[in-house]
Parts: sequence; structure tokens; C-alpha cells
Amino acid sequence: MFVYADNAATTKIRPAALKVYQEVSEKFFGNPSSLHSAGQRAKEELERCRQAVANILGCEAKEIYFTSGGSESDNQAIESAARAGARKGKRKIVSTAIEHHAVLHTLKKLEKEGFEVVLLPVGKNGIVSLDEAKKEIDENTCLVSVMLANNEIGTIQPVEEIGGYCRALGVPFHTDAVQAVGHMPVNVKDLHCDYLALSAHKFGGPRGVGALYARTGAPLSNLIEGGAQERGKRAGTENLPAIAAMTEALQESVKNLPEYMKRVSALRDKLIGNLSKIEHCALNGDSVRRLCGNVSFCFEGIEGESLLLLLDDKGICASSGSACTSGSLDPSHVLLAIGRVHDVAHGSLRLSLSEDTTEEEIDYMSEEIPKVVSYLRSISPVWRDLQEGRRSFIL
Repeated sequence: MFVYADNAATTKIRPAALKVYQEVSEKFFGNPSSLHSAGQRAKEELERCRQAVANILGCEAKEIYFTSGGSESDNQAIESAARAGARKGKRKIVSTAIEHHAVLHTLKKLEKEGFEVVLLPVGKNGIVSLDEAKKEIDENTCLVSVMLANNEIGTIQPVEEIGGYCRALGVPFHTDAVQAVGHMPVNVKDLHCDYLALSAHKFGGPRGVGALYARTGAPLSNLIEGGAQERGKRAGTENLPAIAAMTEALQESVKNLPEYMKRVSALRDKLIGNLSKIEHCALNGDSVRRLCGNVSFCFEGIEGESLLLLLDDKGICASSGSACTSGSLDPSHVLLAIGRVHDVAHGSLRLSLSEDTTEEEIDYMSEEIPKVVSYLRSISPVWRDLQEGRRSFIL
């Protein structure tokens, strides 16, 4: 059996989105910036997509900017708010220890430029505290950035509360919603955010396209120079076929969202229940406040890389964390932030489900994963030391 359980890394493009990509490539081939009729037809299609995305997010079309994906959107939002804040003498940025590297690496860059960066801790359940945020947000804060849902452990953060607090103080607020959009209700007014990032390939759209919501009046500076596209804020001819395909995928994703969430949550909980029977393992992240398709575990006494390779041999595509750092030998910063020690964090497994996931696939993973874990432990000197008492169990 083949089971694709790495949808948090990327999803398979939806057939309808793929069809739209081809149709738009053929029908709207003109450059949206051109004045001739072919260009103007392309511009009309571009603006139709912008309005459709805005309708889903609960904002105005002029507040949507099309980008190459979540990383670019995060970068532009953070740098824009930081530069604007610096001009007013505000150089403090508050974020969390479990953000995606698109956020964390941008913050490191700004830190080298003299900005003060505060990374809020999270509890063992992987959720940041509003009270902790309140302690750090002050008159020198130029930006608060808290992700809506974590890409590794699936925890859903109290963004509405933190965003509301920031709005009351007049502090710009950004949320990385890449993992959330298309998988849970997302409305920018409810979140009280000034910036929101999303990426098409996380909800059945093509790779290399995304969007940035920037609230009217929120500072927005350019990352890419060279043209007047996207109202002068993002140079480069718009990738209209990809934008249209993303729009189609997003519309399909939210069409039956409550039913999707209910069905996939049930599959998730069944898989969590089955894997929890493995001795000396632990679920990562909160058991309730988590994305409907996220299952994340640590298994003591094994290496995650070996686990992934053997599962792949069984036809199960999984991950040990974020796809962006899958080549790294360092343990996940997210798992370390929730208190997992290095040895345990190395034995992590992330399974991310989709609407295509079946009961049969859940049963197959529930049967094969314990076998692979058992085999790896049988050949592990660390596990032998744990069994014989030369080391103490942590989980």
C-alpha cells in the first residue's frame, strides 16, 4: 500500500486547480500590465482571483498581494513593519520560539541590524500564553508575529486574543497562517491581524505561489524591485495561471470545510490513539487545540531519519518535522521548545493527513509504524541501555 502522509510539507494539486492552470495558461496568456485587449483580459482574471481570495479571508481585494509563497509573504510583512517601526524609533519585535524558519531567519537578520527580538516560550502543549505576550509588548514594540498553526506539531495558537491585544495598543500584528488556511476557518477581522501569509501548495494549489494580506494602512515596503505590479509593492509579471489555480484550490478547500475538519479529525484521533499504545512514546502538541490532520510523536530510543527511511520502504511517506529543514541533523527547534530533550527530539515522526486519507490507510499506518519502531529499537544500543537500566527512560 502507498500512503502519502506528508501533506504539511506539500499537498497534491487538486484536479480542478490543475485544470484551471491549463485553461488560464491558454485563455489568458497576455501580460496583465499590457494595455491591449489580451493584457486587459488577463488583468480582469487577475482581479477576479484577488477578489475571490479576499472574500474568503474577509478583507478587501486591495489588501491582497500575490507572492511566490509563504516565505516571501512572511519576509515582506516582517521587514515592512520593522523598517516602519525603526523610523519611529521602535526596534523591538516579539515572536515565539516555535515559528517557521521563514519568520525566525528574518528575525535573526533584523537582530544583526540592531533590532531587539524576543521569542516567547511555549508550554509543554506547544501553545504560547497571552500573559507572556503581554509582559513583552511595550511602547518600543514595532511588531508582534505569532503563527496561527504550527507546521510541526499542529498546535493552534491564541491568535485572536493576541491580535486583539495588539490592535488595542496600536501594535502591528503578523500571523503566518500557511498551515491553517484551507484547513480551518480563517478570517482576518476575527484574528485582528495587520498581515497574514498563505501558500497555495498547502491546500491543493500549485507550488511557488501564495498571497500576503496587508491591512489598509499597514506599512508595506518592497522586497522585489523592478516594476509596478501588485500596486507597486511586488515587482514581476504575475504568475496568473498559478494564481488562478490557487484561487480554485482555496475555494474548493473552504467549500465543505466543517465536514472536512470533522472527518479528518476523527481519522487523526484514531491514529493518535493507536500509536499511543507504543511504549515510551509521547504525542507532541496539545491533543485538542491542533490542526485536524496533524499527528506528531516522539519515540524514545530511535532515530527519526531511520524511521522515515524504513517507513518509506513500507510505502508510507512521512516527515520528522518541517520539510524546510529535513536535511538538517539538528533536532527540531519546536520540539526543544516544548521541552523534549535532544535524544528524544531526534526520534520524532510527523504524519499529516488530507481529505484523501482513508480508514484503510490509517489502519495500515497503525499496523506498520509500531513494527518499524520495534525493529529499530531491537538494533539500537541506546534502547538496550534503557532496557538494561544503564540509562533512565524519559518518556
